[in-house]
Amino acid sequence: MATPGSRPRGRSVCLLTVLAAAAVLAAACAPAGEPAAATVSPTSVLPTASADPYVDQRESMVESGIVAWGITQPEVIQAMRDVQRHEFVPAEYLSQAYENHPLPIGYGQTISQPYIVALMTQELNLEPGERVLEIGTGSGYQAAVLAELDVEVYSMEIIEPLATAAEERLRRLGYGSIELRHADGYLGWPEAAPFDAIVVTAAPDHVPQPLLAQLEIGGVLVIPVGPVGGYQELWQITRTAADNYESISLGGVRFVPLVREGQGG
Repeated sequence: MATPGSRPRGRSVCLLTVLAAAAVLAAACAPAGEPAAATVSPTSVLPTASADPYVDQRESMVESGIVAWGITQPEVIQAMRDVQRHEFVPAEYLSQAYENHPLPIGYGQTISQPYIVALMTQELNLEPGERVLEIGTGSGYQAAVLAELDVEVYSMEIIEPLATAAEERLRRLGYGSIELRHADGYLGWPEAAPFDAIVVTAAPDHVPQPLLAQLEIGGVLVIPVGPVGGYQELWQITRTAADNYESISLGGVRFVPLVREGQGG
């Protein structure tokens, strides 16, 4: 088990870390709306480093919780340096924005632990220009990290207030190329398929067949699968042929459940 302050040893090791705290935090905090986003032109650029008071905290997070825990892809490491996580957490959690654990974002959802975001991104094995589908936009943090890798990002969120706030936030921060949709992610985005990669940021109790069908041959799906309220297994699933898939376990995790239509939309 990777506990706070420790680092995983090998691919199959349990990656529970402080992700287990997500359920505690969600239970302890009543659902809250997203912080209000300022109205800024979609062409706005990211703040310069000199105007960012969190530069040192972000660098510490990357060195101690990303690189030291085994993330090796330079592009992913740089993306974790570039994306300002404090922009994606509620105001009451700003002091914890660069700590290596999940945080509540309202509506029973969380922004994932930075290490898990980096791990899932790395395991997608992305190349510039590829098409990526994210299921569970949340606050938009994972989508922003993906966008930093010079790929086409499609992101779906079923909880309408989160979808609206994430769109405003991503546009304000200059991520105007991300395609966003308020819809049931279980069904995927068939009009935009096939995808070179799909990442799911909430846990269903089985692998959704529509997502498997929307993978390109050679494409990769990274998804946590397991029971509601319990621990799940994080899987990397590669489509090797039209009717063939190969799966690799990335270890144990704990995510919020995947919300379906009628539950949170």
